[in-house]
Amino acid sequence: MATVLSLDNKKVEDIELPEVFAQKLNSKTLHKAFLAEESKSFQLKYTDPLAGKRKVGELTKRRRSYKTVYGRGYTRTPKKILSRNGTQFNYVGAIAPHTVGGRQAHPPKAEKVLVKEINKKERALAIKMGIAASVNKDLVSKYHRVESLQNFPIIVDDKLNDIAKTKELEKTLYTLGLGDEVSRITSRKIRPGKGKLRGRKYKRKLGLVIVTSDTSKIKLASGNLNIKSLKPEQLSVSDVSNSGEPGRLIVWTKSAVASFKKQ
Repeated sequence: MATVLSLDNKKVEDIELPEVFAQKLNSKTLHKAFLAEESKSFQLKYTDPLAGKRKVGELTKRRRSYKTVYGRGYTRTPKKILSRNGTQFNYVGAIAPHTVGGRQAHPPKAEKVLVKEINKKERALAIKMGIAASVNKDLVSKYHRVESLQNFPIIVDDKLNDIAKTKELEKTLYTLGLGDEVSRITSRKIRPGKGKLRGRKYKRKLGLVIVTSDTSKIKLASGNLNIKSLKPEQLSVSDVSNSGEPGRLIVWTKSAVASFKKQ
């Protein structure tokens, strides 16, 4: 059983949680599904196929030929010219990777497969595990500030859907006892290093998730507070976990919880 709260943090009624909230947890399966999901956003990193193969001098072993290496003790390794004095050339190794200044022997390839595959049923099971872990206060308290909450999990009346202002949503979350959590996820720190120059100057903590049946209004209010607003069918492994670890803080609405009974 779980308690449904009003926006004033008062008890409205008690409801029975669907079976998905009692799913047995396997942290390895959850982490595996998270890595598979994250791998789809990986960017390929590879070198130009012609890198290190341009501007190479063709050498000849013929006597008295132009650019010859005859009688000079040079190897047949492809070389490029550094300097010259008439027909006298100074070379350096080029194409061959074992030479100084040569190309890479085994550079990153464009055809490398970075995406990790996972079965559909296994991914669906991992999402159920993340949902079940979100109602375990001991797991959630490792990453979020929920120790002072009297009612857990947090299930709120559907009036939460009508909130369209950031200040109003922030006030509601403080009333529900999530003031420490809101202050944690809205604070930001300046990133050390060159990342400041590359469009990611500030770092923020991973925020909570609001799962509701209607996100048309609350989505505008929650974005400014570093909070995700999603429908139950939009949940992914990264939404119900902390980078693959169980215990993501989720605020549910009554209709969102009821939608799992229909599945």
